[in-house]
Amino acid sequence: MSFTMTKDEREAFLADLHVGILGINAEGRAPVVVPIWYSYEPGAEIVFITNKGAKKIDLLKKAGRFSLCVQDEQSPYSFVSVEGVIISIKKANHQRDLTPLAQRYLGEEKGNQYVSDTQGDSEVLVRMQPERWFSADYGKS
Repeated sequence: MSFTMTKDEREAFLADLHVGILGINAEGRAPVVVPIWYSYEPGAEIVFITNKGAKKIDLLKKAGRFSLCVQDEQSPYSFVSVEGVIISIKKANHQRDLTPLAQRYLGEEKGNQYVSDTQGDSEVLVRMQPERWFSADYGKS
């Protein structure tokens, strides 16, 4: 029996609301692994925003790629892990780029408040093209 998701299943799962776990290679040590908010539409790129001064930005630029894992912590457990090359790391427009992401995770009212509360932060928008996928849906029978 295979628990591997189909292409459509894994893309739909990744597009659902999950906190992503970002993994970045770091020279001379174990990979850096941190939680992130992200967005994804099936067939498109993975996008996330982070502070311009975050250590992970230097690591991302050096590595040129990253992994992202999302999971359902409720039984029956499932996960999607994806790896790919970074398409771009560009200056983010705080209002335009952060608002949809904050609303996705916090809802409209709290998302808008988060964007307002973090006004003045200097952020970058990171885009990754998925290349390798790993997945499992342990609810498949």
